[in-house]
Amino acid sequence: MEVNRIVSIFAGFMIMLSLGLAHWMGQADLSHVSWLWLTLFVGFNLFQMGFTGFCPLVKVLGVFGYDKSKCCTPAKDGKSCC
Repeated sequence: MEVNRIVSIFAGFMIMLSLGLAHWMGQADLSHVSWLWLTLFVGFNLFQMGFTGFCPLVKVLGVFGYDKSKCCTPAKDGKSCC
């Protein structure tokens, strides 16, 4: 497994864990609609992207003309941009 996928899994898990713990400790109320649901959505997307490789934002950016194939092309000095 690639390092960037492991980082995505770990980051997504930590976001969801922190929200879950905050809710459990009474510091955040996830039973009501709030902006915390956006944070949970982002954490879940990071987590699932680590396993599946699918990122919804890549699809959205493709609609606006962003070319994924140019993401990690080697630079002129031979080093990878990623």
